Parts: sequence; structure tokens; C-alpha cells
Amino acid sequence: MSRVFAYLRVSTTDQTTDNQLEEIASSGFAVDPRRVVTETISGSVPTGDRPGFGKLMNKMEEGDVLVVTKLDRLGRNAMDVRATIEALSGVSIRVHCLALGGMDLTSPAGKMTMSVIASVAEFERDLLIERTQAGIVRARNQGKTFGRPSTFSPDKAEEVRARLTSGESIAALAREYDTTRQTIMRVKNAVADRVI
Repeated sequence: MSRVFAYLRVSTTDQTTDNQLEEIASSGFAVDPRRVVTETISGSVPTGDRPGFGKLMNKMEEGDVLVVTKLDRLGRNAMDVRATIEALSGVSIRVHCLALGGMDLTSPAGKMTMSVIASVAEFERDLLIERTQAGIVRARNQGKTFGRPSTFSPDKAEEVRARLTSGESIAALAREYDTTRQTIMRVKNAVADRVI
């Protein structure tokens, strides 16, 4: 006979899992308190890196059922959620999500739902990348520069290069200009890059 497990997750210590447990009970899932795993951890942490979820995986066996109130209890990233559900399905553990009508996500209809969710997530990610790239192009066209501001003005950098050429040490120049040796090396390498 299938055992039913519940995975309850909150992100911060001032939140409680009581509502999740109540929702699971009112949906008709009878979960033995020993089979309820609660965890306080960010949803952005992959399930494989969560200690509580790891304990859950050690307890569950083939044919068991895992109930979550929402998909975001398993993770905020659709790809991670999908991988988790596929891993559970691979060991014959069914996953029910109450927010999706209690659907078994390992069933054919559940797999289709997960495919749609993954496609939407991928579409949103692609749109975000596209908007980000367009913003970068627009900013460059407006003359904005990216990255860390230069430590030295062009005149100071030329002065440092001249002193390096005359044989002064990198360490001495770094001390004098109150900067790091790596910064002086970048000024020196900028000359080499331009020569090439």
C-alpha cells in the first residue's frame, strides 16, 4: 500500500508551514505526522541541496506519494522542479500538487502540464535575455560604459606606463599610487594588448 508523504517548505523563520499542512489535510490526503517533512530554506536552493528534502528522499520508497501544496515548494526554477519530479518519477514515486487540482505530476496529464510549465519558463527566460541584450545595446549607443570604473585617468595610466618602462618595480608603484599590484599589471598589460 502507498504511503503518503508531505513536503512543506517556507523561506524564512518567521513563516510557518501550518497552512500548508492544513491544506493537504483538507484535500483528503491522510499523512502520518512521521511522514511530514518541513524545511526552512529558500526556494532558489535546488532540491538536491536541501537537507530536509534529502531526508525525505531517504524515507520514500517505490510506490509512495509525495504531496506539495504548490510547485514553488519544490523550487522557483521550472527546470529544477521538472528535474525533481522526473527523478521522483524515475523511482516510481508519484507527486501530487494541490494548486494544480491535486494532479499527479508523474501521470501522462501531469507530464504534459509540466511540459507546458517548462515551455513557458523557457519562453520567459528567453524574453528576459532578449530584453537584457537590447538594454545593453541601447546603453552602449547612449555612451554608457560598463564594468568597474578605471583606477587611473588616461594621463595617470600613461605616467605609470612610462615609469614601468624606465624600470621601476610594480610593487613600488603599487605602494606609491596606493593600489594593488594587479592594477599596475593591468596598466602594463594594456600596453602589451595595444602593441599586439
